Amino acid sequence: MAPRDFQSRLVRRAAKAGLFPSDDLVTSLTEYYELLARWNRKINLTALSDPDEAIDRLLLEPLAAARHLPAGTQRIMDIGSGGGSPAIPLKLAAPAVSLTMVEVKVRKSAFLREAIRHLSLADTDVENGRYEELLARPELHERFDVLTIRAVRVQPKTLTSLQAFVRPLGTFMLFRGADGDRETESLIPTLSYERTLPLLEATNSRLTILAKRSVGHIASVPRGTPPVV
Repeated sequence: MAPRDFQSRLVRRAAKAGLFPSDDLVTSLTEYYELLARWNRKINLTALSDPDEAIDRLLLEPLAAARHLPAGTQRIMDIGSGGGSPAIPLKLAAPAVSLTMVEVKVRKSAFLREAIRHLSLADTDVENGRYEELLARPELHERFDVLTIRAVRVQPKTLTSLQAFVRPLGTFMLFRGADGDRETESLIPTLSYERTLPLLEATNSRLTILAKRSVGHIASVPRGTPPVV
């Protein structure tokens, strides 16, 4: 598909979802998608083959989520970045934020670095490794305002580890598809459930938002008391 045709298709899909990206953003999203498609012929970055579904899932869901970034967000960490969605479209929609993408697979990390270079993304880097390994780096503790992850379900044990990266009163944004759990996981005492929002009607996707409690709030929760959700 020619870039101009793809851009027209992207604009139509976006308008159907109530999203109206700028011309510059449409151009950047098109460049990202084209790069993703080229690399996807060599390595498995995404299984989506239908263009409309790919636009909705990879590009428009992150744009819809960008509207819910907390005011004053400066640093975002994305876990399991894979082919770069939702992290890269979020960065394109909010270019002032600093982005750290965490990806364990070497070839996918290579793609992410190429996307950073190709799109000239400032204040963006890739950590090639498991997030558990990053816990040994004190400079990453409580560094991020927002942590994003696309997953059907996130286990409490995983949340226990990931919350170390998020500052007190920071935010988790969990991207869920139609098959994701509709009930929030049992939360650890450091986290509280905020809300679950619809992202795109076309994909029946949802965004679950959790907040990290302040130190004083954590201390006030008796040991063994389940969080109110």
